[in-house]
Amino acid sequence: MPSPHPGLLQALTGISGILVTPFDRDDRLAPDRLRPIVDRAVAAGVHILTVNGNTGEFYGLTTAEAERMVAAAAEIVDGRVPLVAGVGRAIGDAVALARAARQAGAAGLMVHQPPDPFVAPRGVEAYVARIAEAGDGLPLVLYLRNDAIGLDAIARLCTVPGVVGVKWASPTPLRLAEAIRRSDPAIVWVGGLAETWAPPLCAVGARGFTSGLINVWPERSVAIHAALAAGDYPGANALIAGMRAFEDLRAEEGNGTNVTVVKAALALLGRDCGAVRPPGAWPLSERQATALRAALEAWGLVGPARAAAAA
Repeated sequence: MPSPHPGLLQALTGISGILVTPFDRDDRLAPDRLRPIVDRAVAAGVHILTVNGNTGEFYGLTTAEAERMVAAAAEIVDGRVPLVAGVGRAIGDAVALARAARQAGAAGLMVHQPPDPFVAPRGVEAYVARIAEAGDGLPLVLYLRNDAIGLDAIARLCTVPGVVGVKWASPTPLRLAEAIRRSDPAIVWVGGLAETWAPPLCAVGARGFTSGLINVWPERSVAIHAALAAGDYPGANALIAGMRAFEDLRAEEGNGTNVTVVKAALALLGRDCGAVRPPGAWPLSERQATALRAALEAWGLVGPARAAAAA
């Protein structure tokens, strides 16, 4: 296993914030709009940031756009926290993105699970190994959105040289516990289903969790992580209950409003990052938009409570 970027392994035990990809009104990349989002996340204490993740509409970007985003994000983050770059799709695209991420100065690579309908477990191992070779020593974090390839295959993937962590994005904590038991203790396991699933995944061994909420309200994500790190599950669950309306909205339409809600919230906060590309939903329905504004007002991020706090 290569020596990871200083601080990367420890950062993985914290919050992996998944950044949005900003667009302008003509649907062109507008990476400078990330700057205030990154600044607030870093100031709040978010431990690691990821570009070209699913909250970043990875599958809606061309390879050239994804390469540009990792370069821009690296410049904006400027080494304040480790930056991980998502790579994936066809093996040629994944290899090109791995090389671009290394050139940009990313601390590691997050390998998206191949969505191909004809995935062979040994094919995934070859896929990850090719990406590791292209990354030329960059640590790899596997992103598993389902565990259908089986625990034996997952255990073998964890032995591919360069793999240092796994983001487990399946609502199967007992399977996660068994996967952890079968793996090298040096592997860092991360809850990949955001704040709402962080407590049960943490309870069986996931150290950190992913978050799209950090684009909007990073302070709440940091508070949830602090509670879990202290073993305060009741406190963490209370904090999660206070932001559940946001996550419930993101899960609507078959999870098709996941990024939509984040970008709509950013627009309400005065940090417009443009629309969501198809096949994601855009815009929110009138009901969804009303519910989102109500949530942000309840949190004191917009509306009368925000104005009172600023007074």
